[in-house]
Amino acid sequence: MQNIRFYSKFLFILALATVSNTNAGQMDAVTLSARTEKVADIPITAPANAHPEIIVGAEQTGVIKNLVKQKRIGLIMNQTSVSNDGAHMLDVFVKEGFDVKKVFAPEHGFRGTDDAGAGVKDSIDSKTGIPVISLYCKNNKPTVSQLSDIDVLIFDIQDVGTRFYTYISTMHYAMEACAENDREFIVLDRPNPNDYIDGPVRADGFTSFVGVDPLPVLHGLTVGELARMINGEGWISTGKNSCRLTVVPMKGWRHGRPYSLPVKPSPNLPNDLSIRLYPSLCFFEGTNMSVGRGTLLPFQVLGNPDKKYGDFTFTPQPLKGMDMNPVHKGKTCYGTDLRDKPFEGGLSLKFVIRFFEKSGRDENAFFVRPDWFDLLAGTDMLRRQIIKGMSEEEIRASWKNDLEAYKEIRKKYLLYDDCNR
Repeated sequence: MQNIRFYSKFLFILALATVSNTNAGQMDAVTLSARTEKVADIPITAPANAHPEIIVGAEQTGVIKNLVKQKRIGLIMNQTSVSNDGAHMLDVFVKEGFDVKKVFAPEHGFRGTDDAGAGVKDSIDSKTGIPVISLYCKNNKPTVSQLSDIDVLIFDIQDVGTRFYTYISTMHYAMEACAENDREFIVLDRPNPNDYIDGPVRADGFTSFVGVDPLPVLHGLTVGELARMINGEGWISTGKNSCRLTVVPMKGWRHGRPYSLPVKPSPNLPNDLSIRLYPSLCFFEGTNMSVGRGTLLPFQVLGNPDKKYGDFTFTPQPLKGMDMNPVHKGKTCYGTDLRDKPFEGGLSLKFVIRFFEKSGRDENAFFVRPDWFDLLAGTDMLRRQIIKGMSEEEIRASWKNDLEAYKEIRKKYLLYDDCNR
């Protein structure tokens, strides 16, 4: 760990950002459609092959080959679409002779190098010559013409188990497009590294691309299970079970099992700690605080140019492939270094409550983007509760009934052992 810490600080200096310290899992594929549900007979910190006992859906090429035989294929992929040995699945599928017509790219692009919120452009994959079509900004859902030359759309992207992480929003709209155009939709399942159920459930009136479905902040599902829920609950506009959905489950994984991602899922989640802290720190994107974007420690530090926020300092700078216009760019920020504070995971409100107190409880100065804070929370109640001075325990109590109802719905769509719940 000391070597990793030293290397991070060395890179940080190079980047001109200063830091100082003032059962079901054995199924081959699960298919849902409007007609039937069946089991088909078919650091970052972790190095490649760090979890050899886990066989993700994408690695089951024999199963996939049977599902897509003589079909024209579209892929929704990015840099996380890799096998245990680090091979990109587009390259694997092309080598296997799959008839891949095009790739659709989510936020951050096909190679995962675009800034958060930045528009993703259409392109051509330099290695395979296959067209790459953006599903972020220009259109969030495949169009009729974009689906005209494919029979099946395959989703293979690593999620981080958090409602406002937009890969699952892309999946929702892709499922809807497939249902509208009578195309098959296949999800190649991957583990959930933030496998908790916590936070406010997105309320009516707060639907956005960071909250498409009525989920809690931490939904406790894999993308395959979530796709089943979206379809089964009728959250797409075409109604319940209207998507011809197939999930290729993992083997060797169960809920609650720790998992280190072999590839960073997006530019500003570079390691396990940032992924664990992300659900708790993302709320700060609606405040006057920096979460470390523009440094090599995103979602691992907190700070503001006002010295009252702490002794630890860092200076956000434009970083290509991470954030070219970070909050408080070029200004020394004072706050806290969360790398030195143990955090096992889940959702904690202690950070946002503590820094609101440090602000002097000045709601206008602290919540500088209140509407964005509310969309991330999925409700305006959380912000109002913090302003009111409620404790974390009191706020959590207000989520209880909604979370219990959500857990009952969730049970219907599980594919893996859930003995720790």
